[in-house]
Amino acid sequence: MNSVIFEDIKASIDTKQRILSDEAFLKKIENAAEVCINSLKNDGKIHFCGNGGSAADAQHLAAELSCRFYIDRPSLNAEALHVNSSYVTAVANDYSYDDVFSRMMQCGSRKGDVLVAISTSGNSKNVMKAIEVAKEKGVKIIGFTGETGGKMADVCDILLNVPSRCTPRIQEAHIMIGHIICELVEAGMFPSK
Repeated sequence: MNSVIFEDIKASIDTKQRILSDEAFLKKIENAAEVCINSLKNDGKIHFCGNGGSAADAQHLAAELSCRFYIDRPSLNAEALHVNSSYVTAVANDYSYDDVFSRMMQCGSRKGDVLVAISTSGNSKNVMKAIEVAKEKGVKIIGFTGETGGKMADVCDILLNVPSRCTPRIQEAHIMIGHIICELVEAGMFPSK
């Protein structure tokens, strides 16, 4: 057997085992879900942003909330900030790629909303600018990062910094954590279903 296969699967399991063994981290996942539930119950919106694989995760998790996860139920107000390609390319061309998320947060968010900011390094400039606008507007920030948290470590209300420095292992854990949050949010919003 190719050793890369074994080592990559083992590293993924080890990263998730470190999360599972960290009670404080598990509590932060629960708190993140509670923040989202509170926002949605008060007519708020969950905004997601990230680049590359993190953009895919942002879009994936927004769809889990806005469509359905486990149960048939009404749609929840969630959206990834990059899904309008005409908007993203216009802002990137006319202003800067660093502004693609922050400009959407300026016009599309309000106090009581939540921003789920995803960056494996925790240093993505456009994600950081979205966080700055979120702070100004009274939006709660949940950060998904790698081990150090990068620049996001000091500015997120809840930091879910996966205990790894390997981008694929971080992203695998991000989607797991995101799915858990979606499950908790759905159950919290629709307890009778």
